[in-house]
Amino acid sequence: MSLSSFFKPLAAALALSVSVLSPAVADSALEDILSSGKLKVGTTGDWNPMSIKDPATNTYKGYDIDVMTELAKDLEVELEFVPTDWKTLVNGVVAGKYHMTGSASISAGRAKAAGYSNSYFSLATVPLTLSKNADKFTDWADLDNADVTVAATLGTTQEQQVKDFFPNAQHKIIEAPARDFQEVLAGRADAHITSNVEAYKLVAQYPQMMVVPVEQPRARTPIAMLLPQDDQVWINYINTWIKLKQERGFFDELGKKWQLSN
Repeated sequence: MSLSSFFKPLAAALALSVSVLSPAVADSALEDILSSGKLKVGTTGDWNPMSIKDPATNTYKGYDIDVMTELAKDLEVELEFVPTDWKTLVNGVVAGKYHMTGSASISAGRAKAAGYSNSYFSLATVPLTLSKNADKFTDWADLDNADVTVAATLGTTQEQQVKDFFPNAQHKIIEAPARDFQEVLAGRADAHITSNVEAYKLVAQYPQMMVVPVEQPRARTPIAMLLPQDDQVWINYINTWIKLKQERGFFDELGKKWQLSN
């Protein structure tokens, strides 16, 4: 039996079994996806290697893109990526602009408004600076000074982290489509913080940048997909799908493809 021939009946069975118990299943994203034949996924397109948008072709690539492509294939539906940004990522799920998002850090703040799938990966936060600052910044404490400006992107978990980690530094919060690392490259900030997943991709892309050789990354955080908070039918399906894919090595293979360190 192919995976798609397994998951599509599973989705239909979940929807049918709950519909017998509650008419509210008609409001489930799963029912909408199956009846419309389309899965809508919110993605930012600015998180390498998770979701990268090519403006010239208006297409996406990355770890998340591969995950969602596989999910749509197993559901036997069309996949539509809906552009969003970090500050409106949660609002898009709540407002029904898309059925789910790609990977997002799990946070208590986001969980107040949206639901999460089970986690399938984790990351941690590291600081980056220009290579010319190698002698100036060697650990976290070196950045926590009044004459240092540390950037983060609005709406990301790093927005709050930069304030928590560096209470004595100046904070520069950048709104998409601009990015925090661009402030460092332009000399408008001394450093920025991001996930270890993205950090080494940035260094490879911009040789003038370096990861500050901190003793340990901070804020190890699981990542998951954001889902409508009260849609247990859809959440149950996604968690079942994740578990089966984990058992069959899908996420491990994808991590190797995109060179994710965990």
